[in-house]
Amino acid sequence: MRFDFDEVDIRDVSRYYGRRRALSHVSLVCRRHEVLGLLGPNGAGKSTLLSILATLITPSAGEVRYGVHHARQAGAALRARLGLLAHDLHLYPELTARENLDFFARLYGLPDVPGRVGRALEQAGLEDRGDDLVTSFSRGMRQRLALERALLHEPRLLLLDEPFTGLDDTSAAALVARLRQLRADGRIIVVATHDLDVAEGLLDRAAVLRDGRLLAIDEAQGPLRERYRAHVAR
Repeated sequence: MRFDFDEVDIRDVSRYYGRRRALSHVSLVCRRHEVLGLLGPNGAGKSTLLSILATLITPSAGEVRYGVHHARQAGAALRARLGLLAHDLHLYPELTARENLDFFARLYGLPDVPGRVGRALEQAGLEDRGDDLVTSFSRGMRQRLALERALLHEPRLLLLDEPFTGLDDTSAAALVARLRQLRADGRIIVVATHDLDVAEGLLDRAAVLRDGRLLAIDEAQGPLRERYRAHVAR
């Protein structure tokens, strides 16, 4: 039976780098069919929390459970259900879009690689650019390709770190539409972002962080930017 989970439970998680506190006693639950935003100023702990959820680093205290499973118990089976779109898009510019997807699909050990790659190119809107070098792509095209690269193995949990950076309005709208589709498909989506205007119509809930602490879990109505400012100003 394939490893799976319906929620991610962050329990009293702290992370320290020497004497520097990156996260302090953060508790939060992320669920299927939900886009959760991580909001906060630079240095708030958003990227650290994403790295913990991606199992790239471990908490100094507390734990994260994926369903009933702890990361240490689940190991490779858990990582096969995680998708990450980080600042570094993890694309090889000297390869074509098709070659990039083919490489990662084989790295994951996926079946029907040509079929998956073709569907990913179609989903990214790059069917006619599949054999072009990635170095010739715009930022928006690279972002769409990188997202589909992160989705090749059909992860349950999708983690995105500032995915709207550098995107024009058309590319940002396309990314929002894709994330809404993934939410409807039952993904758990966590997005760290500064772009409150784009996030406005996407997020189901927002976790507001400052100095490594969780200030609020925001589900209220009204302009997101105003609500965010109200939380951070407290």
